Amino acid sequence: MFQLLARVQELQRAGKDIIRFEIGDSTLVVHQHIIDATKKALDDGHIRYAHSQGLLELREAICDYTERSLHFRPTPDQVMVMPANAIIDSVVRCVVDPGEEVIVPDPGFVTYQAVFNYMGVRNINVRQHEEQGKFRIHPEDIRRLITPATRLIIHNSPNNPTGMAVDKEDVEQIYRIAEEKDVYLLSDEIYSRLVYDKAHVSPSVYDQCRERTIILNGFSKGYCMSGWRLGYAIGPVALIKKMAMLFETIYSCLPPFIQYAGISALTEHQERIEAYVQLVKHSRDVITQELNALPGVSCPLPEGAIYAFPNIKNTGLTSQQFSDRMLEHAGVSVLPGVNFGPAGEGYVRLCFARTEETIKEGCARMRSSLTAL
Repeated sequence: MFQLLARVQELQRAGKDIIRFEIGDSTLVVHQHIIDATKKALDDGHIRYAHSQGLLELREAICDYTERSLHFRPTPDQVMVMPANAIIDSVVRCVVDPGEEVIVPDPGFVTYQAVFNYMGVRNINVRQHEEQGKFRIHPEDIRRLITPATRLIIHNSPNNPTGMAVDKEDVEQIYRIAEEKDVYLLSDEIYSRLVYDKAHVSPSVYDQCRERTIILNGFSKGYCMSGWRLGYAIGPVALIKKMAMLFETIYSCLPPFIQYAGISALTEHQERIEAYVQLVKHSRDVITQELNALPGVSCPLPEGAIYAFPNIKNTGLTSQQFSDRMLEHAGVSVLPGVNFGPAGEGYVRLCFARTEETIKEGCARMRSSLTAL
């Protein structure tokens, strides 16, 4: 991924116009009330050390939001405020020893694999299957892969990179397997605000994050706040306390003025957030239609998140060859699916949190390039 980013930036410096679908970030506007809240917190002097677990006011707002969205209320001591990406590292450090195993989606978010690699943890891939116009993980595949060395299952819905949003029945089965086998369950819900045609379902409802489920969530995706690096975990009190001690040792705390922005995002102008979700849903519909019109390409309709994951096998190109061709010949950057695991071969990922005009121009360029094959 970073090699592609470096190549894109090199081409841009040379004056080439690149339409960028590779980065998992929104180019759409951040709501002004969040920016204003950050500025006000600075003006009000919220510039010094804060509680390592997070401001109580923000943790209370997270509890309120969880009660509204998932219909259970955690306690503030179940909540840890930290960058969402760092939660993956922290949870794995706290519940898995080197040589033990974590079950993880394939294809799946690249940070999972990076954490496993530098910690000496074994990743056990559970495949996402493309079937009946959507992606699905079969819960029984997870059960089959669990061994006495398994300590953690990672569940990511809505999913990066496929856009899969797991159905309620499968979510419950996954939780029951974790319960039966007495392993932790990290539920990566960073895209939970971005579910388009059905309700978001979380395995946390079965134990209310008191026994084995840890929610990973944050503000980068649903609120366009990637630069704030603000996220949170909800989990069993003893585990959250351990994560807070680790975070305090490494980072001390998150800047308090950043946390006040999170309070604003969760409590103010929710109608603007909903309008943003509808805007991204429209972009989802546009890119799916455009991708399915490309020769040799088929694209399941993403149920959530901000990614399309089209099947490009009928173009005759590998995912890397497709990505290279689009960048060099079409001026369009997409990520090879194999970057997300072996099961990603034959796919590419595009971020559709873009304007309709950008999506249509990028797909038109890709169509010209594929037609010339």
